[in-house]
Amino acid sequence: MAMNTPAEAAPRASRLPLFIAIGTVVVIVVVALVVVLTRGGAAPLDESSPEGVVQRYVQAVIDGDMAGAEQYLHPELTEKCDTLEGYQPGDVRVTLRRTVERGDTATVDVIIVHSGGSGLFGPSEYQSDDRFALKRDGDAWRITETPWEFTICERVWE
Repeated sequence: MAMNTPAEAAPRASRLPLFIAIGTVVVIVVVALVVVLTRGGAAPLDESSPEGVVQRYVQAVIDGDMAGAEQYLHPELTEKCDTLEGYQPGDVRVTLRRTVERGDTATVDVIIVHSGGSGLFGPSEYQSDDRFALKRDGDAWRITETPWEFTICERVWE
């Protein structure tokens, strides 16, 4: 019968912490991947608020849904308007900065980030601060001015 000497038993026992550490790292990486890959876009804002109207309008324009986007425009914009069918602003990301309501008007300040092709040091991005102007139309907020990237209505002059 062969007996293990203390010198032979020690290396086996010292591997256990290594396996635990490797297992922990694997679990952390898997959890991080699940969180990143299942994370959705921004939560929908209240559609009766100015920022909720802007959020839905911007998403409709990005999706190429001009009819859907047009419903968020104020009637004074859509009366004499040719909708730019097929227009999409490209690879953009819009972040809400602040909203200011003054009676029946509101402004929604945003940061618009444009992502471009890859440059010498990787993808290029630039950002601009801009704003949407809104006016109350009955019980709903409607957009009266948009940043140029989100203008879907070409004015028809008679």
